Amino acid sequence: MKLVIINYGAGNIQSIKFAIKRLGFEAVLSNDVNEIESADKVIFPGVGEASSAMKKLRASGLDKIIPDLKQPVLGICLGMQLMCNSSEEGNTQGLGIFNVDVVKFSNSVKVPQIGWNQITNLKSRLFSDVGEKEHVYLVHSFYAPLCKETIAQANYELEYSAALQKDNFYGTQFHPEKSSVVGEQILKNFLIK
Repeated sequence: MKLVIINYGAGNIQSIKFAIKRLGFEAVLSNDVNEIESADKVIFPGVGEASSAMKKLRASGLDKIIPDLKQPVLGICLGMQLMCNSSEEGNTQGLGIFNVDVVKFSNSVKVPQIGWNQITNLKSRLFSDVGEKEHVYLVHSFYAPLCKETIAQANYELEYSAALQKDNFYGTQFHPEKSSVVGEQILKNFLIK
């Protein structure tokens, strides 16, 4: 299996690569369009600020390629948010894969939300062998509201989308690569199911 992690300068790439290696897989880091298009599976990471990350995607032409990918694609954290229609962070136009707009938590809670939180209402093969109310690791100030593409939710001030899925596209607001045994199972499900 050829697995590509999109390397566009806005991802926590090494920890994802190590997590995949622990599962017995190898991943290629690349921003090459042909390499990404020819992959069996693609991981789209993201850490940082939405508008600057989107500029990097546009500069490399990846903003045109990612929405047209036909193989399974997993967006992580900011990667998932960039797959949405837009984000309030930097008033950013997203890739429009998930039909939802990313918004900021209110000032009545501490942001970013950093740490472990439970996921519930799991509705995808991505969560095979993962129990309700398992804990995952999150770091974020913005969130995708609940929508028809929500496949898991978490609560911080309100219920929000902890994961999204549409066709071959998956997204997790949490970091599976930092979420211990649960995160490893989710990555494994993406890689082998």
